[in-house]
Amino acid sequence: MQHAQRISAAGRTASSRIGVRASTPLAARSFVQSQSQAEARRHVCSRAAAHEEAPTVVAAVQEDAPVEVPVAAAAAPVAAVVAEEHQEPSSSAKQLPVGDVWEIDFCSRPLVDERGKKVWELLICDPERKFEYTEYFSNSKINSAELKKAISRLLAMPGATKPDRVRFFRGQMQTIITKALVDLAIKPVPSRRCFTVMSWLEERLESVYKRDPRFNDKSLALFSLDLGAPEALPDALRGEKWAFVQLPLSAVLNMLKGVKDGEMFGATFPLDTAGVADLSKDMLIPGVAVFSRRALPLAAWTNGLDIAAVKADVDRSSLILETGINQRWSYGKWRPSPDSIEEAQNWEECKIGVKGIHFLAVQSDPDSDELNGLWLLQDRVPPAI
Repeated sequence: MQHAQRISAAGRTASSRIGVRASTPLAARSFVQSQSQAEARRHVCSRAAAHEEAPTVVAAVQEDAPVEVPVAAAAAPVAAVVAEEHQEPSSSAKQLPVGDVWEIDFCSRPLVDERGKKVWELLICDPERKFEYTEYFSNSKINSAELKKAISRLLAMPGATKPDRVRFFRGQMQTIITKALVDLAIKPVPSRRCFTVMSWLEERLESVYKRDPRFNDKSLALFSLDLGAPEALPDALRGEKWAFVQLPLSAVLNMLKGVKDGEMFGATFPLDTAGVADLSKDMLIPGVAVFSRRALPLAAWTNGLDIAAVKADVDRSSLILETGINQRWSYGKWRPSPDSIEEAQNWEECKIGVKGIHFLAVQSDPDSDELNGLWLLQDRVPPAI
């Protein structure tokens, strides 16, 4: 895919036109910005937050079997044993699960039981966080059978409905989670688009775990993503040209109404439960616009991916499309030059300034008034617990 020249979308109203003029082949294109673009970029980047240090190591169960403790030591969820003031009950539910999509996390917590073993926890919610479910487990009960029982208890609540699919972001728990869900005829979706449960986890670290008498900061299970080299993109997912673009958040949200109404392909998520509700609606959101004469089928094929983020890899002079938990694809190239490198670096910096929020758009050409696909994304490091 060739790179098209970027122009600022600042000041545009809520239109489906992304705001990139018709492009010429890459070899003939310079990367000179207007003064207004530079000012708009400084406006966004001046509000950039500092990078968080990425977590390093994950230690998690990878087999569908109990761990560490012999079967004779198996007991009811550990949290039911102690009744201190700040300790949660072994399980709790807020509202009834009635949505088509759940987000789930099943992992050890920085809590240690009376035997010195880590306490595990199951968190389930919907993307809007209209319902929440929590349950503690002893580490002798970490297998798909126990997880299936817990989910079955939740679904057995009067009025509860079974979801079509469940997202989870820990690849190390894929075997256990997948088997439990498949046995219940629910589609498992390995995905980093678990923004709500990630935010909930970060919240619980401060409001629940650190107040629990069993808290042990030495038992934090640091989480990291095992990302390999990007693979070649299948032809069906390849556009003809692309460009770095930007739009006010209000315009992006307005266009995403078409996704919610089923009028075009794409995906969105609620900003409040993803921890970014404080973003001003006039903030400029960086994005990538992809142009193709076959925009509709391209958007349809793209919609089959669970898109996590788009990144500008300066070292590779390439756009990287990240999907699922750890899949990476070489999405587009640019010719290395001081201007193109600066543009890519500034785009990434602007993304940091709006807490990782960005978008991917697909349309036939830069002058089209019709969008065929729009995906709201967040480049986010999963919680380090």
